[in-house]
Amino acid sequence: MVQFTALKRLTSAGAGATLPTTSNGSGARLVSRRRRVANSFINLRLTILCGVVTILVLRGTIGLNNFSSNNSPSLDQNQKLVEETNRVIAEIRYDDNDNDDDDNFEYPQNSTYSLGPKIDNWDSTRKTWLHGNPRFPSYINGKPRVLLVTGSPPSPCDNSIGDHYLLKSIKNKIDYCRIHNIEIVYNMAHFDKQLSGYWSKLPLIRKLMISHPEIEWIWWMDSDAMFTDMVFEIPLSKYNGKNLIIHGYPKLLNEKSWVALNTGSFLLRNCQWSLDLLDSWAPMGPKGKIRDDAGKILSENLKGRPNFEADDQSALIYMLILRNNKWMDKVFVENSYYLHGYWAGLVDRYEEMIQKYHPGFGDERWPFVTHFVGCKPCGSYGDYPVEKCLKSMERAFNFADNQVLKLYGFRHRGLSSPNVKRIRIETFRPLEFVSDLDIRHSTFFRGSL
Repeated sequence: MVQFTALKRLTSAGAGATLPTTSNGSGARLVSRRRRVANSFINLRLTILCGVVTILVLRGTIGLNNFSSNNSPSLDQNQKLVEETNRVIAEIRYDDNDNDDDDNFEYPQNSTYSLGPKIDNWDSTRKTWLHGNPRFPSYINGKPRVLLVTGSPPSPCDNSIGDHYLLKSIKNKIDYCRIHNIEIVYNMAHFDKQLSGYWSKLPLIRKLMISHPEIEWIWWMDSDAMFTDMVFEIPLSKYNGKNLIIHGYPKLLNEKSWVALNTGSFLLRNCQWSLDLLDSWAPMGPKGKIRDDAGKILSENLKGRPNFEADDQSALIYMLILRNNKWMDKVFVENSYYLHGYWAGLVDRYEEMIQKYHPGFGDERWPFVTHFVGCKPCGSYGDYPVEKCLKSMERAFNFADNQVLKLYGFRHRGLSSPNVKRIRIETFRPLEFVSDLDIRHSTFFRGSL
């Protein structure tokens, strides 16, 4: 335990001077008496405060009526104490009394939902703005500016471990963005309470698009997705003339499969076409009967889709199929690398990848993104056992983190361990490692696919 000791203040006469030990006159005695009285009041207040805290602790642990009992608290009592603690913490972290009339509002069925006022001249407006603001170019050194967008609910996770893995997930994204000069936004606000859950990304993307005209590409990424190839860079020059880059399979899209595309990680160009796409995408999203009825339509028209409320991914697939001539010319369905990589077939192969390959491929040899679809680490339910999901997320995070830590001479003790070990002896010539180990200088740092 750290010991705190009082520091002696030196007089102006120097270090050798001492404070007087006797007082002269009644004035000094009066001051001394007042100080003693003040100290007594302070001690009394501290005593009362400690007593109150003690009573609260005892009340929560063994109950006010059991002070005389020597029995230890039961498991039920401990559980109640934990629940009470969690409740108090939750109340501290967000205001339950912040009632909003919008919470109970349901969008009228006879109206078409809109993300906002119709914008129909965005390309020319944005071009004029960029011309008048040369300090905010949309391209830097010939490369388009990219904004990675992710987020999580404004309230705490249902369990503390969920918040822990949200932190690891955003740390992973920050590392990738720092290495690749990508800007990042982490959002925790609901911009439109009608579009809750998966749908909340739509108003957020639209707001960021029109608020940051200097950004060329908005890149959405779910909070449960992690970069696992920290070297790979999206070959944006490959997508000239395209406005939506999304992972999927054209064959499944033609077959009207509900898993043909994945909206957990996609890029949208900042242009009029994208604003129109968002406007057409959103009307199935308002919570309540509209979303429920839309879910029935999607299940009837998309192969293999269970009957549940409308989700953003199914709605996009349905819209692209229904209005193929309007949208698909500007859509690039990507599967040459893992813009979205389904975690279940990847996390147990990381050691094999390390032995056979190296980062920079982005495909099945070294997946660019590992996406934990169906895990829900922040929620109270999921499609897979919680323990399996959390262990797999730990492996994915450490697999990626090792690529970052290598420059600094460290590595995780194992893909399942949060602890690190030194892998390189310190040297008085530290720069000799930078060219070889810094990802930004890597010979595999390319977008040549």
